[in-house]
Amino acid sequence: MRKTTPTPADLARQAGRIPAQPGPREVSSDMETQTSGVIAGAGPVTRPGERPTVRLREGEGNGDGTAQEPPRYAPEWLRLREPADAAARAADLLDPLRIRLADLPGRPGGLVVHDLGCGTGSMGRWLAPRLDGPQHWILHDRDPYLLHFAAVGSPRAAADGSRVTVETRRGDVARLTPDALAGASLVTASALLDVLTREEIDTLAAACAGAGCPALLTLSVAGRVELTAPDPMDEEIAAAFNDHQRRGGLLGPDAVTAACEAFADHGATVKVHPSAWRLGPYEAALTAQWLRGWVGAAVEERPGLAARAETYLAARLAACAAGELHVTVHHSDLLALARPTGGL
Repeated sequence: MRKTTPTPADLARQAGRIPAQPGPREVSSDMETQTSGVIAGAGPVTRPGERPTVRLREGEGNGDGTAQEPPRYAPEWLRLREPADAAARAADLLDPLRIRLADLPGRPGGLVVHDLGCGTGSMGRWLAPRLDGPQHWILHDRDPYLLHFAAVGSPRAAADGSRVTVETRRGDVARLTPDALAGASLVTASALLDVLTREEIDTLAAACAGAGCPALLTLSVAGRVELTAPDPMDEEIAAAFNDHQRRGGLLGPDAVTAACEAFADHGATVKVHPSAWRLGPYEAALTAQWLRGWVGAAVEERPGLAARAETYLAARLAACAAGELHVTVHHSDLLALARPTGGL
């Protein structure tokens, strides 16, 4: 029987059971073919001239008579990246977070955690079992399909065995107010800051300051990528990708610096820690999907790169399939410790 080449969707479903030595597979020499199967979220999924958004919608439409926008992030992509996200998150930020949470006023129901842009709930699965005491997680996302996955897959017990409960909400992340976070013990998010504008980050910082709650904001792109063996095109692709991230006023790799300034301006103490993806043969499916999205976004930003990028991507995918490629994708985690309210 002839063995067929797996599609990106097939690779996504295989996440978590990738063999130590991935076998070779065919690599298309056509740029469009190589990037056409990019899972939503791994690369550019917007229409020409359209601004990516994390705005959440109420109801079935947008409230203005227009149809709701299609999902930007496929659950396959979020599942595929979850193990790498979990390995990358900065555990060193947990001790100062625990100390601050212990200083907050006690609540009968325990901690109340707002997870913004929760996707399939990977932050809750990582963090809830690392914190003691009862927890109630409020999961925010624009996509009800993702909210369903997040609620069903949420952890049920904290580090000390205490109960963890969840609820889901759809709303506008960019227009959070202190009232929306009333009673919050903690705000969390993953891969969110880099798809916000400076104004939206300031709104988030102001809301956390007004509520007097800390924020743990993880896995924001840092704009730096390292691949082995180095190729002269690495820096060109990275620069074009970073420019793509900044489209429409979004901050992309500048987001962490902007967030540090915004939270500090609102009186918070800010700590930043690196949280890089380190991808090797065991993460071949994620690496291949990331490569397609990374190069695809760069070419969308700078079409003149297309011809050389085709050859570059084919070579990188071949090395990935052979288990020879190692990639470090740099991210940063940020912990903002707002001044507690209520006289503390």
